[in-house]
Formats: sequence, C-alpha cells, structure tokens
Amino acid sequence: MSTRKFGRFGLVMMGAIGGVLVSLGISAVAQRGEPLPLRELQQFANVFSAIKSSYVEPLTDQELMNEAIKGLFNDLDPHSAYLDPEAFKEMEAITQGGFGGLGIEIGSEDGMPKVIAPIEDTPAARAGILSGDLITHIDGQPTKGMTLSEAIKLMRGEPQTPIVLTIQRAGQDKPLVVKIVRDMIKVRSVRSKMLPDDIGYVRIAQFQERTVSDLARQLRELNGGKTPKGLVLDLRNDPGGLLDAAIGVSSAFLKPDVLVVSTKGRIPSSNREFHAKPVNYVRSFSGVSNSDVAFPEWAKTVPMVVLINVGSASASEIVAGALQDHARAKVLGNRSFGKGSVQSVLPLTEDSGIKLTTALYYTPKGRSIQATGVEPDIVVDDTAQGNLFRIPREADLQHHLSNGSSAPEVVTPQEDDETMAPPDAKMFEFGGTDDFQLRQAINLLQGRPTKKNEVVAKAPDTEKKNDSAAVAPAAGGTRVTDGLSVDGVERYRVTPEGMTKVR
Repeated sequence: MSTRKFGRFGLVMMGAIGGVLVSLGISAVAQRGEPLPLRELQQFANVFSAIKSSYVEPLTDQELMNEAIKGLFNDLDPHSAYLDPEAFKEMEAITQGGFGGLGIEIGSEDGMPKVIAPIEDTPAARAGILSGDLITHIDGQPTKGMTLSEAIKLMRGEPQTPIVLTIQRAGQDKPLVVKIVRDMIKVRSVRSKMLPDDIGYVRIAQFQERTVSDLARQLRELNGGKTPKGLVLDLRNDPGGLLDAAIGVSSAFLKPDVLVVSTKGRIPSSNREFHAKPVNYVRSFSGVSNSDVAFPEWAKTVPMVVLINVGSASASEIVAGALQDHARAKVLGNRSFGKGSVQSVLPLTEDSGIKLTTALYYTPKGRSIQATGVEPDIVVDDTAQGNLFRIPREADLQHHLSNGSSAPEVVTPQEDDETMAPPDAKMFEFGGTDDFQLRQAINLLQGRPTKKNEVVAKAPDTEKKNDSAAVAPAAGGTRVTDGLSVDGVERYRVTPEGMTKVR
C-alpha cells in the first residue's frame, strides 16, 4: 500500500473497540528543537548488536527491529500501536467494510480474547456468539497468554473453512463448544425500516466509507419519501469507524456549519474543529458526489431519539454527543464506552506504520468523554430483566488516558443481581420486536412514560423478617411480578420517577 493510498483511510477510528484515527502528517521534522538522545540511542544499538550476535537462536534485523518498535508502545495507552504489514492491511480492509473471518469485535480480559460484540448477519452472530463471551480455546489451542493479534490470526482464514471456539459464558457452569464456518465478512453499515405508528428506524453498525451516502439514500427512501412522525437512530454496539463518516452522519441531522467535534493535543495540527458540512465528507472519498449525500429536509427537524449502550464507542460517541449537546435528539440507553482519544497514523514504509494517540476530542459544549462516556438523557437497561452486555469500558483498560477534566471516570461496576439480567436471559435482535430499549424510545417519541427496566426492587430491610415469604423470580429467570402482594411482602417497581410501591 502506498502512502498516497493510505491517505484514503487516514481518518479512521480503530483500537480494541474503536477510536479516532487522524492522519496528521507527523514526521521527524516535528521534533525540531528537541535533540536526539544520542547516548540512549547508542545504548539501544549496543543491545541490538548483542542480541543479534549472541542470542541462542538467530534473529534477522527486521525481526529485532519490529519487536523493538512494539516494545516502545507497551506502556503507552491501549490505542497506540505499531502497525506491521499485516495489521496495516487489516486496517484498510475493515474501514472499507470487507474482511475474511468470523465477524466479531474482540478485546482482552484475563489474558484471553473476549467478545466485544458480534457483527450483525455474520457467521459468529448466526452461531450464537454473544457480547462478553470469553474465548478460552481456538481449535483446541488455549488462548491464555495470547496477544490479540495472535488470536485474530487463528480466527482468520479462507471462507468456508471450519473453526471451533470454546466459550466461557457468564452464568454458565460448563464451557460452550461452538463450531463456525468462516466467511467473507462484508459489514452492512446502515439498515433502516419503518416501525408501526409511522416511526422510522435507522441502525448504523459501523462508520465506513459508504455510511453517509447509504444513510442519505435510505433516509430519502424511508416511508416512501414522506416525513415520518419520529426517528430512532440506533448506535448500540457500534465500535466506531471513520471520523469523516461521524461528521457526515451528524450533518444529516444538525443545522449547517454548527460545531460537531473538536480535537486538542500537543502539536498544532492536532488542534482542529469539525463542523456540519456534508461537502467536507464528499471531498474525503472518491466516488461520492454531492447528490449521494443529499439528505431530506425533515431529517433536521423530525423528533428523534438516539440509542447507545456500553458498546457504543468513538465515532458513535461523537454523533451521540453532538446531537445531545445541540438538543437535536434525546439520548436513551446506557452510558457509552468512553473512547475519547485521537490517534494519528504515521506511515513508516509503504506497508507499515504507527498509530499514536495525539489528542483528545471534545463535544460541541467542550465535554471530554475520555474514560467517562456519554451519559444518556434517559437511562434504560438492555432488557426488561436488566443489563445484558458485560463489556469493559475505556476506564477498565490498562494504561488508559485520564479525562483531563473534573469529570469522574466510569469503571464498569461489578456484576450483581441488581443490575444484570438473569444468566439465562436471551440475546435480542436490535430493532426487533423483543428490543426493550427500542420500545422505550418509541414510548418517548409518542409522549408515553419510559421504564428503566421491569425488575422489582428488593423490599426494605425492615420487611425481611420472614425470609420464607420472599418472592421468587418468575419462570425463565424473569423478575417481573403480577403487581400483587404475596404473604404480606410489599413489592416495589423501579420507574423513571424512582421506586414506586406496587399496589
């Protein structure tokens, strides 16, 4: 890949879950005035020479240099990395929306790969892989101690070839053995449909090169070209993608020229402001014309709700934060991931480079969401029985950057029966009839009350005198009650207004 070709996807959000990548043209020239540490470099050269000449096994110069470069990133934040030729090629494939494999976003926990989210309509999703699944073995090989890149290499492969994953799932005593057939993964970035009562639904699974043009086309065709009564923009489990795509999506719903996001860092080129101008998006990608990003006028005025959750990261948080700050939409769901740092890409050769965190990004009101996330206007659990997704946030990652403001970091709370759904709770379809958060978004658009969940709160301590009178959960793990008092035990329901006694 040439440097010129690299520029086509320089504005990318990547990382364990996703993050802003901005090609800022950093080079050694940027270090003018800061003399090179010659003594330390000589020490490095001595170590390099000693290993090459005396190590028990022969190592090439390239192998030694690659490992040395990787070592420079060990103690940096989790989104800075060396991009070897394979990682460099993989980044291009992901941003263009196609790659081979299973179709999962993965992170790391306890030295093993952990599923951040299965990508919709892929082999992994169809096989029943869920967010939070811990991959303990790949084709019988233990993953403990594997790097993410090593695990990815094992899971990648030619389409139509089988692979067996051993999964440890929270709440399950025994590991699950799942056989999956690899396929060519083409991520469908935008999906849309009309819901009952004339409400439009648009889901963005990932921010890619064609996201804004696909969104514009689907909005024009939605509801037969007629203005819907309301719109739900679903960004749940969206790990991010292209920064330009995030700006273009925000531009679809905001007034022209308003601020979408700004970035601030040490070097002058990292201090930038991005405004709602679709024409800027058109200039970023070849093959996209002004007519491709012609949004219907109603998109800027229709009542709107944005859905987010713990898996919404980076580009998703930029869009949600911009629409929230400009009071364009209500944000509903769970606090987002908290990926608020900017990565700059510096090509080293034609097929390798480094990804370096150089700035933080800020919402239009100057909020940094780094390690805090976007706080929804209305908090609603993943399901009626509680939260389903057990995904570490940015603040849980080792060496993560601090927020840089007084905003508190939000560490993923310990799982407990008060916040998490029962172990046997089933994964729901985003946008389906069993989507609890979507139902609450519709309620909000139609002026009806919303619910955080349908879990009955525990009775106060003074009412625990007769333990045998405690109300057991309903069959299937559901803790929804019929609203009646049993054996003198009072019941309470959590509502947006607080804890209400069930009569």
